Amino acid sequence: MTASFRALVVDQTGADAEVTAHVGTLTQDQLPQGDILIRVSYSSVNYKDGLASKANGGIVKSYPFVPGIDCSGTVVSSTDDQFREGQAVLVTGYGLGVSQYGGFSEYVRVPKEWVVPLPEGLSLRDAMIFGTAGFTAALSIHKLEQHGMRPEAGPVLVTGATGGVGSTAIAMLTHRGYEVSASTGKTSSHSYLQSLGAQHLLTREDVYDGEKIRALDKQLWQAAVDPVGGHALAAVLSKITYGGAVAVSGLTGGTAVPTSVHPFILRGISLLGIDSVFCPTELRRTLWNRMATDLMPPQTELLVEQEIALDELPQALGKILQGQATGRTLVRL
Repeated sequence: MTASFRALVVDQTGADAEVTAHVGTLTQDQLPQGDILIRVSYSSVNYKDGLASKANGGIVKSYPFVPGIDCSGTVVSSTDDQFREGQAVLVTGYGLGVSQYGGFSEYVRVPKEWVVPLPEGLSLRDAMIFGTAGFTAALSIHKLEQHGMRPEAGPVLVTGATGGVGSTAIAMLTHRGYEVSASTGKTSSHSYLQSLGAQHLLTREDVYDGEKIRALDKQLWQAAVDPVGGHALAAVLSKITYGGAVAVSGLTGGTAVPTSVHPFILRGISLLGIDSVFCPTELRRTLWNRMATDLMPPQTELLVEQEIALDELPQALGKILQGQATGRTLVRL
């Protein structure tokens, strides 16, 4: 590999502990120890990456640091026979961009357990159009279908619909034949959500109007993909049909969920926790294979809001923190 390479570096400087982000130069010696060295082709922008770029974001423990919780690329060197030089691979979750230097870099080095061979049918670019957000959406759908969700059983709600998880979930569910209701605070994005396949467009207030949440409300959806959490999640639980389930994967709406036991003991509702970070290797590979087949929407390009270079990342990270992102931002390395 080259003696030096480019990466987005966040650092904390000054008496006020301000965090800044800039494109800097690293060497191979600065990468963490690991089994697999990868030349990165693509990464993507996720909410956790935005948090890693701000002071008190709760992600970065020491500076300087390279964010980026996912990447795709080709193997440069490997200490494990399972992976060969030149092989196309991807990495999401584990400690990438959290406990060690991440994917906003031309090279990464990671443990072999973190690496997934790129499935046939996916390009390196496709893999990061999905990225961590798409993997989270796929895991949510997979768990809900294991619970009994099926297209003929009624509509499925997706909250936070314009975000990475939400928009990808809509496209995947539509491709699977589900009737999708999409909730968003961005009325200007309704045509975008319809292009992904959403059949019913809801405002945030249609899901939760800010008033007292009923223990049990009118039954509207057989299941929900929820990357929002908070009070909205409590409202959603009260509106799921008997025996249904909600897959929760995020907390942009807050961590407190003011619900009661009533949806669980009177309607048999299940709340499914979605952890895309430490998802077991076997399930992780199963899901990526599904994302290359039955969970692969015909027009993945619709999910892409923009494709950017490293130098454009600071602005994109600020945008996702401000809730202004729609769909996926692809990072070209």
